[in-house]
Amino acid sequence: MSETRKIAAILAADVVGYSRLTGADEDRTLARLRALRSDLIDPTIAVHHGRVVKRTGDGALVEFRSVVDAVRCAIEVQNGMAERNAGVPAERRIDFRIGIHLGDIVEESDGDLMGDGINIAARLEGIAKPGAICLSEDAYRQVKARLSLAVSDLGATQLKNIAEPIRVYSLEVGAAAQAKPTTQNEPAELDPSALLALPDKPSIAVLPFANMSGDPEQEYFSDGITEDIITALSRLRWFFVIARNSTFVYKGKAVDVKHVGRELGVRYVLEGSVRKGGQRVRISGQLIDALTGNHIWAERFDRELTDIFALQDEITTSVTAAIEPKLLAAEGMRAETRPLADLNAWDTVARALSHFWKLTAAESETAVTMLKQAVQQFPRYPPAHSMFAFALLVSGHVGWRPTGKDAELAAKHSRIASELDDSDPWAHLALGYLAFVGRKTDEAVGCFRTALNLNPNFAAAHGFVGWALAFDGRSDEAIGHLQQAIRMSPRDPLNGFFLAGLSASHYLAGRYTEAVEWARQAAQIRGGILGAHRILCASLAQAGLIEEAKAAMNNLRQLQPGISIDWITQSVPYTPEPMAHFLEGMRKAGLQ
Repeated sequence: MSETRKIAAILAADVVGYSRLTGADEDRTLARLRALRSDLIDPTIAVHHGRVVKRTGDGALVEFRSVVDAVRCAIEVQNGMAERNAGVPAERRIDFRIGIHLGDIVEESDGDLMGDGINIAARLEGIAKPGAICLSEDAYRQVKARLSLAVSDLGATQLKNIAEPIRVYSLEVGAAAQAKPTTQNEPAELDPSALLALPDKPSIAVLPFANMSGDPEQEYFSDGITEDIITALSRLRWFFVIARNSTFVYKGKAVDVKHVGRELGVRYVLEGSVRKGGQRVRISGQLIDALTGNHIWAERFDRELTDIFALQDEITTSVTAAIEPKLLAAEGMRAETRPLADLNAWDTVARALSHFWKLTAAESETAVTMLKQAVQQFPRYPPAHSMFAFALLVSGHVGWRPTGKDAELAAKHSRIASELDDSDPWAHLALGYLAFVGRKTDEAVGCFRTALNLNPNFAAAHGFVGWALAFDGRSDEAIGHLQQAIRMSPRDPLNGFFLAGLSASHYLAGRYTEAVEWARQAAQIRGGILGAHRILCASLAQAGLIEEAKAAMNNLRQLQPGISIDWITQSVPYTPEPMAHFLEGMRKAGLQ
């Protein structure tokens, strides 16, 4: 009999107290186990690309291609069991314990697996607590940066019949990880305990599709597929769709779908994977009810790359039909036909945006360079022009590029994008951004609202409408839009801007205590946004907290050595009356 030696992720699971359960009521226990396998366990294993190697009466041994897949599967199973056990007397509950190990195994010609890798996974399962997941150090190393659950380090543990002690980690399913400190270039995560109410329409978050191509250089491709599906869903007016920048916070992490649903305040979560090889692509997707953990829809698509746009429309249609078939039938889907030449253009822009949305100076510069090449190579492709203009404007506004250097170039490409495709919301967003920094509030708001008419779920457009209104002193109207932007994208790095907008709104309305709180939140979430520090200085001073205002001003001078009243007058786009109010606070804080 031939055999193959390889490295694999192995999951071992069994039922806690199986003998006691069958002894008390064998027929009921076996019936419940059969139902769990058909309704929860087997579908979850299939979704996460697992292969059942062996079953026992109360357990299973499963092989996965990666530890990430194994852990995601285990988390989903354990959360599913917690829900099914709610209200069931303790003596009748079925609880699983699970062990996961990454190690060397031997595969026989009949598909059976043997070796230390199997034995260690089985021993880890044996020491796991009911409802818990134990990982070996080798397995934990693969996922530790991606986990959003609390982890207990059990230390070096002597496992039965295993020669050397193995360090073991226990995942506490249902408990969130402790918040990690953030850097200037990393947005702080929002408090997961701050639960959001579900919207009054079908709500969905599309998680970043996993790149299964085995080539890190293909990450941009799976990201681009994800972004296009989000965009297509966003244009459906009867949906509430979480923006791209919030869902991409979960990229590369083993997540609990229910936890994601609670954090983002949505009913449904779409996740999947992309495998690109040669001129073919395979996309797998699954739609999950985040309240129950149940799978609503799952499908795999194999296509030639020339069909990529039709494939995106097909996935969007299928997901929409699974959530709201009646609305779908009433409204229909508008299929977009795009020429084959657009595929290479799409590929180029997707690569650029994979850099830009990291929102750092270096990555932004890389994106700007790539988008500049895109508009030269594909002059008839509207998204290349609109995203080039937007990237230039954001990079200039936050100080990654010299202030005002790119305004004329951004204006040119915004206009080209809107002329090529007047239905491109990013083109209108860029045009509005230009008007905003030029203190043309009504024009800016008009452009931003056009973008919202084209894409009702465009969180950034809501935020920029609010920002423009805030700087014009129209505080109450501004607050509504800013809060809507943050609700649509609760974990968006751009929220630092929009929180600063909320601070400015309250400041100009004379609510200085509220302004201080919003400014502090903005500075905490993204410390590199200098506008948050400026409005904090003015707000503290107007609130009578002069010593704190002076300390904040000293900090601002370190972050922005050239700050002055003249610089603000020239560079910060307040309209005249709000500008006078803002400068009053800055002078009280000690600025000259």
